[in-house]
Amino acid sequence: MSHSDSNWFLRARLKTRQLLLLIALDEERNIHRAAEALNMTQPAASKQLKDLEDMLDVQLFERLPRGMRPTIYGDAMIRHSRMALTSLSQAHDDITALKSGLSGQVDVGAILTPGMNLLPAAIAQVKQHSPMLRIGIEIESSNILLERMQRGSLDFMVARILDQEDNRNLEYEELADEPVCAVARIDHPLRHASNLQLKDIADAGWILSPRGSILRHRSDMMFHKNGLPPPSNVVDTTAALAIISLLQQTDFLHVMPVEVSRFYAQLNVLAILPIELPCKMDGFGIITRRNHILSPGAKILQQAIREAAKTIY
Repeated sequence: MSHSDSNWFLRARLKTRQLLLLIALDEERNIHRAAEALNMTQPAASKQLKDLEDMLDVQLFERLPRGMRPTIYGDAMIRHSRMALTSLSQAHDDITALKSGLSGQVDVGAILTPGMNLLPAAIAQVKQHSPMLRIGIEIESSNILLERMQRGSLDFMVARILDQEDNRNLEYEELADEPVCAVARIDHPLRHASNLQLKDIADAGWILSPRGSILRHRSDMMFHKNGLPPPSNVVDTTAALAIISLLQQTDFLHVMPVEVSRFYAQLNVLAILPIELPCKMDGFGIITRRNHILSPGAKILQQAIREAAKTIY
């Protein structure tokens, strides 16, 4: 099909009215009733049909003694007319939804890593074209966020899927995995150590996530697997401000997601120790409730998060 053929309906100045007429004729099988249904006179309807037939150079309806019925050409045109009109009505719905999305509201929860980097990047992007969209952010652990989402106070979350949860009613779309590293204060004696091994830091004081958390389990397993007892001199907390303050005042070490530690290292608050920890957190991603219809604002923010994730990770 040549390019000029593909735009035949532009040359032909095909009218929506003609498409509506074909559908009405298919339903009524009678030109009087079809014209009436569209508030047209019968001569006007006949002329529109004839114009269309002349333009396509085929007969679209057989004229019968009583009424009319579509030919094979008519059937084809009717089918396409229905699809075109359905698509146009959806366009209207989409425009309405987008307009409301630009001024609606969205509440999103995130765990620390995406909350520090990914989410701010996505929100900055969204706010450029939707300054009136009200965005609420909550930074918590995955299980707390999940509870809030199930209650309906969050639209979606960027977090981890937890094994023990009943995940049947959740949709999960992975964005990235999360490596971790060891951090300490800026002038820590081990900061520039060469050939630092896990055994060299096993006896140190550590600030770790509380027992029962995924990160604590993973870090304990890391020592076990290397034949070392897990650290015994430990402070349990996940409170970022307490962790940073404690690190500044002691020689304690802390296991932290690489993304988060880079942020603090750039600010010169913490140093990343020169050791690759054989420990990794599970991936995180966008989690939504299955069969829950997202608001237009939430869809806009989700799309921005996907785009930002492609750039960052």
